[in-house]
Amino acid sequence: MQLQTENKRHSNSMQSFKNLSRVSLLAIAVAATSTVAPVGTPLIGAGVARAAVVNKIVVNGATRVEDETVRDYLTIRPGKSFSAIDIDESLTTLYATGLFADVSIGQRGSTLIVDVKENPVIGRISFEGNKRLADDALKSVVRSSERSMLTRARVQSDAQNLLEAYRRSGRYRASVEPKIIERANNRVDLVFEIEEGDKTGVARISFIGNKAFSDGYLREQIQTRESGFLGWLRTTDVYDPDRLNVDEESLRQFYYQKGYADFRIVSAVADLDREQNIFYVTFTVDEGERYEFGDIGVDTSLSAIDPEAMRQYVRTQSGDTYNSLEVEKTLEALTLEVSKAGYAFAQVRPRGERDYENKTVSITYLIEEGPRVYVERINVRGNDRTREYVIRREFDLAEGDAYNRILLDKAERRLQNTQYFQSVRITRQQGSAPDRVIINVDVEEQPTGEVSFGVGYSTSDGVIGDISITERNFLGRGQYVKAAVGGGTDNQKYEFKFVEPFFMGRRISAGLDVYRRVYDQNSTRAYEEQTTGGAVNFGLPLREDELTLNLFYKLYQRDLSRSDSTDINDCAEDVSLGVCDSLGQYTTSLAGFSFVYNTLDNNLSPRDGVVVSYEQEVAGLGGISQYARGQLKGSAFQELYPEWGLLGFVKGSAGYIESIGNRLRVTDQFQGSPEVIRGFESNGYGPRDSVGGDALGGKYFVAGTVEGQFPFPVFPEELGLSGAVFADAGSLWGIDSDLSNVIGNTVQSEDFYLRASVGFGVLWQSPFGPLRADFAWPVLKNDVDETQVFKLSGGTRF
Repeated sequence: MQLQTENKRHSNSMQSFKNLSRVSLLAIAVAATSTVAPVGTPLIGAGVARAAVVNKIVVNGATRVEDETVRDYLTIRPGKSFSAIDIDESLTTLYATGLFADVSIGQRGSTLIVDVKENPVIGRISFEGNKRLADDALKSVVRSSERSMLTRARVQSDAQNLLEAYRRSGRYRASVEPKIIERANNRVDLVFEIEEGDKTGVARISFIGNKAFSDGYLREQIQTRESGFLGWLRTTDVYDPDRLNVDEESLRQFYYQKGYADFRIVSAVADLDREQNIFYVTFTVDEGERYEFGDIGVDTSLSAIDPEAMRQYVRTQSGDTYNSLEVEKTLEALTLEVSKAGYAFAQVRPRGERDYENKTVSITYLIEEGPRVYVERINVRGNDRTREYVIRREFDLAEGDAYNRILLDKAERRLQNTQYFQSVRITRQQGSAPDRVIINVDVEEQPTGEVSFGVGYSTSDGVIGDISITERNFLGRGQYVKAAVGGGTDNQKYEFKFVEPFFMGRRISAGLDVYRRVYDQNSTRAYEEQTTGGAVNFGLPLREDELTLNLFYKLYQRDLSRSDSTDINDCAEDVSLGVCDSLGQYTTSLAGFSFVYNTLDNNLSPRDGVVVSYEQEVAGLGGISQYARGQLKGSAFQELYPEWGLLGFVKGSAGYIESIGNRLRVTDQFQGSPEVIRGFESNGYGPRDSVGGDALGGKYFVAGTVEGQFPFPVFPEELGLSGAVFADAGSLWGIDSDLSNVIGNTVQSEDFYLRASVGFGVLWQSPFGPLRADFAWPVLKNDVDETQVFKLSGGTRF
């Protein structure tokens, strides 16, 4: 507001920037064709061109620039002859410095007179009319700076940079007009008047030539999104040419990994409708045929390498669908193994042969000696916050090692997977010798911190929520830190988590968890529970990106109580003796391990791949609890009809717990969960005490789910609505014998009894997070089970 008032006060002195510079182009043109006049006459004139000589050069008008500096820019020297060409070159050089608004050269006798008018100095740079982009963001894209000289070319460039910044933020109707306010002592204020215009959204993203996958499915593979009534919640629904390039590469990799080895993008066009201020993006693709792997072989020219021994590192299998990512991982694995065998300069190349009739691609991996090239230097650039060693540790090579392109590709993928950087680009250049190469690693950092809160609702726990602070790249060291507070109607949770991904300088993750959880007594829980504890864990990748071994130790204290009783001898008549027997405070100390095999294409919303885990725990390393517990879980996802967007998945789980000393308590055993078998309440199935109807949990459980998901065809795709049909089945049975002796003969449904349910669900990828409503009807149940037809769950994170 102050600047606007000041502008009005100086309205007489404000002028459009097109009049800012008084560079006399006419004078330059005339000077270029001028003749050298006799002594005492100006150089600008007409006549026959001839050489001239001056004894002295005088500079007029320079105040901030030294006279000697002006003379140095001239090609004319005292005592030496010069011509019109020298005058032209001198004028051109002086204007090119950007220091002067006007320059003229003349001659009086034996003196050369150079009159200059210096460009004004910028006192202040300001922006008017900007609301969507802050001043700091705009200053970062302009080259002009305060206390520097004002030049027309630079300000015009700044105006274009500002327009480009607005276009990248989706505002193609933005306009920028630079203006000046003249001040004393040849100083000016530079003002960029901005009209931001409306947001230019992407009205439609279309695909031409796709047959195997629907438009909706392909839209999920790219970053750009269509605008809609939810567009105000996201920024990816605006056209960005760089994002479009990334989208093209994403589509290529998607098709290559789905078997379409001949896929190509014919064109990617973004048409702007200026009248409606919207873009129409169209991808024209040629899918080609879908291939499978044919014969897979390994061949080598290295005498010490056994091709058959190398086959165990091959990730591609004959008969499987062609997948470029598996080929890439095979190249990496073979390269590393050959390097370990002493062939530092070996290179692995895939040689593919297409069988167009049978639609197969046979691949032979050729291992041969490569050129002896060494890494002279690795330059890391763009990491203003991230420590350099965090980037370097993702490389399997260092300065002085043998150069290998495959290992660089692997490092680039690792860096992108850290999610510390918006972009990663690794290039090479010639080193100081023919056998030396310099590697340049250019990264563009992105925010890694998050202050968030979540809200949600479930029919079992009511309203739930949490507030957390998360940093994925703590202090630029690549460490993960999270502090969270949450809870709901009947529970409170407090958590702190720390993860060091490279423990002791090795590719081993080490984590620390500290937590406290409080659950109140309610209709599904006959006791109050307070748990305070912590855990340490280590993750060891056995097969990168797929198989991981986790080792952990947990120590926690659990306090179970009831408002009406704290002792088994003083327990309410309507409460199970098993629950009363579990009341009190006790400590659990346990250690364990887990194996996780994961080939999912996306951990958050998978559509292809499997994940299988087995976890084993042993409690009794101190504390009161003494038991062994194991769980096996697995899920598989598969696109059934990709052109229709149909997804199918199956999952199964099983577990056991056995006492190895002290008796099990109710809270040690597995509890019936509506997340496992829908259609039942929390603790709604499994062994139950007829006294009070309290759930006792079980020693064993098994469960399975079959589900199909599909988009709703009648609703706009941008709503994110989809449906699901499912069937769940499983059982929870058996209780600890010592616990059974305490309870007596009032235990119901202790034996194996199959429960099953069928139903449908509505899924909404809402702007407030994923929400899901399930309607499930038990078709197999025990008489004492407690059912629940409707269940709503979901949450969000901002």
